[in-house]
Order: sequence, then structure tokens, then C-alpha cells
Amino acid sequence: MVERTVLSGARVVLPSGVVDDGRVTVEGRRLVDAGTAAPDGPRGAATALDLTGHTIVPGFVDIHVHGGGGASFSSGTAEEALTTIRTHRAHGTTTTVASTVTGDLDDLARQAAVLSELTEQGDLAGIHFEGPFISSHRCGAHQPELLRDPDPADVRKLVEAARGAARMMTLAPELPGGLDSVRLLAEAGVIAAVGHTDSDYDATRQAIDAGATVATHLFNAMPSLLHRAPGPIAALLEDERITVELINDGTHLHPSILELAFGRAGADRVAFITDAMGAAGMSDGQYRLGPMRVDVTDGVARIADGPTAGAIAGSTLTLDTAFKRALTVDGLPVEDVVRALSANPARLLGVADRVGSLEPGKDADLVVFDAAYDLVGVMRHGEWIVKPASITGT
Repeated sequence: MVERTVLSGARVVLPSGVVDDGRVTVEGRRLVDAGTAAPDGPRGAATALDLTGHTIVPGFVDIHVHGGGGASFSSGTAEEALTTIRTHRAHGTTTTVASTVTGDLDDLARQAAVLSELTEQGDLAGIHFEGPFISSHRCGAHQPELLRDPDPADVRKLVEAARGAARMMTLAPELPGGLDSVRLLAEAGVIAAVGHTDSDYDATRQAIDAGATVATHLFNAMPSLLHRAPGPIAALLEDERITVELINDGTHLHPSILELAFGRAGADRVAFITDAMGAAGMSDGQYRLGPMRVDVTDGVARIADGPTAGAIAGSTLTLDTAFKRALTVDGLPVEDVVRALSANPARLLGVADRVGSLEPGKDADLVVFDAAYDLVGVMRHGEWIVKPASITGT
């Protein structure tokens, strides 16, 4: 007999809209019902949870995250990678792409070997290489002396090291070899992302035409939007082929900038990310981001020393916090927030047939929030990662 779980009474956010007093039914690891209809006939032993006053949304999909729980994907160890994955799962991220940090090519290849195994096991949805093919003028929290031009041979080396697990690579397309590398990535089925770039408007347009489809943490680590020099921001916002990443932690972006991005790109082209480093889910203190030492004060991570001292070093964000902030501070409709956290990144990764929305036949990945939009439950593949403790089942 397949175990069946029925969640009822909650506000359920579906692709078609919001259903009040809705129902979600799980059998094994799959959703068999989402909305108002009940499944036909007895389908196995049932557990019922009354979630009246709560909101159920699909599990979150983070396409850009470096670490969490005091651990990092750049460590090169499966143990630290799994700590990061589990930390973010407890905050609602049920699908994770592991992001690396600029390093020596051989070191990155070794990291990719570990992360590709976790991808094969189903713990990760793939690998995102952020650097080393980025601009020294916009390197942010990446070690300047390790940066290099995006030679297509080097780009191919990292893609091959990932053994089919490479999902995205961030690069600066204005650098020598940049456009050729964008074309190589597009032909290999790897997302080419424009970021950490000093590109102008025209060069960014060329990168999009060459196959780039993502803006890495739009507005951050790129030239500002100016009235006579619109730069990469305008080019990335205006093109329907581009999905724009946004870090909604209250530090990286002013609320008016978030509103601008949603208004220009539209809700179907925004992907909320964490860009989190090891301090996510942890307290203030000293951490590492790749080879860089990072100080975290009041939840804000900054490079501690060296030529980039003081630069923001990723975030300490988790996606449940991004969800709550988008609703309570930014005032966005819940349907738009769910698109940005789940449906859009799932579609970008090519896994929308399995995750990203609450629909029959998809993985039973979901997040439960209380009336204050605080996380109280996380289910992945039909199993509770965080079970709603204050709700009784029958």
C-alpha cells in the first residue's frame, strides 16, 4: 500500500491562481491532487493534516547558492556539500544548483567531480560555475589574481569535468574569448550567464544574440544604469530571452530596484536566488568563501581583507526569508513570488516537468507557511524535511 498524505484547509498557490480552503494529496513521492478535488476512492493508508490558516507553495528552486550551515560547495568535499544542501532544504529549497567560486582550474575541476556525483545521486540539480572567467573590474568577492579570460578551451575543460552536471556558467562576455565561449556553452546545453561584467549595452546585446539567457544577480557586479550609457542592465532587462536573478535580502537591492526589475522584465523572467555563502542559517562570525576570508556582521557578509576588502561577499539569505520579504516588504502578489522562487528557475533548468509547481504527477516538493509567512513545514519527494509540529494529523 502506498502511503497517502492529505493536506487540507490551506491557501494553495497553483499555476492557475490561488485556491482558498484547498487540498493537496501526496502518494509516495508524487502529487496526485492539488486544488479542491479529492482523489477517487481509497488509495492506501492516509494521514490527514488540517492546515487551515496556512499557505502551501511549491518547493523552492535555487539556481545560485555557494554555501550554508557553515559549509561550502567550494570545499571539494561531499560532506560539506551535503551540509549546505540540508541547510537550505530546511528553509524550503528542495532543488539546488551548487555554485562554485573563482579558483584554479584544476581545483574547480576537482570540485566539479565531487558535485557531479551528488548530481547523479539526485542531491543536486547540477553545477553553476561562477568565475574565473569574469572581469577584474567587477570581481566582487572573487580573488582577482585567479581571474582569467574565457578561453573556450578552458571553458570546455570545466564543462567536461562536470561530467554532464554543468548547468550554468557566469562569465564576462566583453573579455577575449567571451562571445565564443557563450556560443560553446549554448551548443553544449549549458546556460551562459552574463555577470561580474564591465560590458556595455552593445556588447551585452551581442552576448544575448550569441546565446546568453541569464543575468547573474542583476544590478550587482556590473556597471550602473545611466541615462546615456544604459550598460548591461538595460540590455538584460529588456530582452525577453533573459531570466534575471535577483537577491532579495534587503542588502543587495533597494525595494524600488526590485520593483523596477519586476515591472520591466515581468514576473515570468525573474528568478530569486540566495547567492548564499557558508553563513546562511548560522550566526555572525568569520567564514570563508572559496579562498577568501569573510566577516559576517548583522547578517551581512563582506570580504575581510586583501584588495577587495569590504566588498559584499554573497549573502546569508535563505529562500523562505526571500519569500516572506517579497510579500511583507515588497508587496508582491504571492503568485508572482512563487514564479520567481519555483516555476521560473525550474523552467530555466529544464526540470519543470518534475518540480516548480503544485500539479498532479510532479514531485511532492512543497513548503508550508503560517499566517505570518514564517516557515513551518517542508516536504521533499513526499517526505517531511520539516514537519508542521503544531498541527495534528489523523
